[in-house]
Amino acid sequence: MKDIIIIGAGPAGMTAALYALRADKSVLLLEKENFGGQITYSPKLENYPSVMEISGSAFAEKMLEQVIAHGADIELAAAEKITDMGDYKIVSTEYGDFEGKAVIIATGSKHRHLGLEGEEELIGSGISFCAVCDGSFFAGKKVAVIGGGNTALQEAVMLSDLCSEVIIVQNLSFMTGEKKLLQILEKKSNVKMIFDTLVTSLSAEGGELRAISLKNTSTDETSTLELDGMFVAIGQQPENQPFAALTALDNYGYIIAGEDCLTDTAGVFVAGDCRTKRIRQVTTAASDGAVAALAACRYIDGLN
Repeated sequence: MKDIIIIGAGPAGMTAALYALRADKSVLLLEKENFGGQITYSPKLENYPSVMEISGSAFAEKMLEQVIAHGADIELAAAEKITDMGDYKIVSTEYGDFEGKAVIIATGSKHRHLGLEGEEELIGSGISFCAVCDGSFFAGKKVAVIGGGNTALQEAVMLSDLCSEVIIVQNLSFMTGEKKLLQILEKKSNVKMIFDTLVTSLSAEGGELRAISLKNTSTDETSTLELDGMFVAIGQQPENQPFAALTALDNYGYIIAGEDCLTDTAGVFVAGDCRTKRIRQVTTAASDGAVAALAACRYIDGLN
């Protein structure tokens, strides 16, 4: 039995592992997909203290090396359920059960989809969520970026250096991302911004995305935009349903918890983007990881 089982190996989960290990607790880190979480898709990380610039994937690699060096055990497995046994918890995965005195949920969130017919089938065939991963496939081509937040604007900046034309489609009358990013894009001759507009349908040919239908929410005018690819950047959604029996979720599926990272089940803690919070950044995820780990350590010490 481990002292602490951490579900999710993004910045929150790996920071939690580091703090718990340094407090002489045994740690099992469970990750179902990729170490680092969503940060690995970021081409540039420039707002982490003491780091001028680093790619998200390199940042994640350094964090992983650090927790391994401190003695974390790691399993590639998806947590399907947490069972509360009182003084210990059982985390069930597709590869078996793991026991721990405390559990920290740090599952982060995933890319939100548009919810349009045929969207799932076209992912990887014209639809992408990651410019750093797939941007080179669209070099010299025409693409759209859906969204107006920081992620969308960062994607557009990168794509503008690769693609012949980048059209940003935003459902609001303004961009919600950082002014600095917007200023960069406004100087790009191959970038166009469309406001108050929704993507209403997708058109494919030969299994590849070829056009999208648009609707202006102010005028009800409809149009068709022919393109070679579409990058969707409309936010994230958590994956907390497996834990709904133990932790209260809000209407959006986030685990309800404050800055203390405590859930409504003793011995179960939450950290990072999967909990209710206003700011979701790599720095706040790391902060949550430290808070949750120290809270879990105090809980375990109380059991002893």
